[in-house]
Amino acid sequence: MPNYRRAFVPGGCWFFTVNLLDRKQRLLVEHIAALRAAVAATRRDYAFAIDAFVVLPDHLHAVWTLPDGDADFSMRWRLIKTRFVKTLPKTEPLTAVQIAGRERGIWQNRFWEHLIRDETDYARHVEYCYINPVKHGYVTRVLDWPHSSFHRDVEAGLFPEDWAGESSTDGDFGERA
Repeated sequence: MPNYRRAFVPGGCWFFTVNLLDRKQRLLVEHIAALRAAVAATRRDYAFAIDAFVVLPDHLHAVWTLPDGDADFSMRWRLIKTRFVKTLPKTEPLTAVQIAGRERGIWQNRFWEHLIRDETDYARHVEYCYINPVKHGYVTRVLDWPHSSFHRDVEAGLFPEDWAGESSTDGDFGERA
């Protein structure tokens, strides 16, 4: 088994990619209210700031800042995933390994995380979150994707409504093609 190493920086800022196991599913947008409730409940129990968040049908990206002295983002993702899955009907086929491990077969077991290094890295990853629905061809304008904290940031004056315009994207950071 691979030896996964994660950096633990209390109070750090992180970029995440979290995927469904079956990348053809649309569960995240079909059950967006349940996902939002899972995130909200986890934030109530274990505080963290959401700097950026975008939900696509089969995966999501987020930039979080953890409280000073706290580096346990893994526990937060475990809670979000578990709370979300508990709201779904049990219709997915399961392997013997999933049954033995009491898994539902909804999420990939792990997630991808990146410790934000500086302001440039921060801006790059927040913008990556927001451009991602365009990158995947769901919309041609960032503003048109409803499942994104981009709208919050427009209201706060951090981005213009027409940011990225009619866009094509370059760059492959944050996830594999």
